[in-house]
Amino acid sequence: MAENHAPTKDIQDHFESYRSFLRGVIVVILASAYTLVALCAFSFGHSFPLLLGWAVLLVGLIVILIDLRSGSRTWRLSLVMLLILGLLTAVNVS
Repeated sequence: MAENHAPTKDIQDHFESYRSFLRGVIVVILASAYTLVALCAFSFGHSFPLLLGWAVLLVGLIVILIDLRSGSRTWRLSLVMLLILGLLTAVNVS
């Protein structure tokens, strides 16, 4: 019977690729959420909708890049900022 053992280096490379893929998926999901909040600000905002929408997009991009560069596993900064900007947009819409 032939023994088929994968080298551990290949397994580690596979896990690193998988982690990178998951980080990319999280970045796309967060960017989509920030875009959704910005579109709500653009469409339904009462006071300064254009300014608020662009601010949400710009701040969201900066915060995502900070979390991405820091290697955070929880993405806490991006999620908290998304919550704050979402509430600010909700107040502006209502």
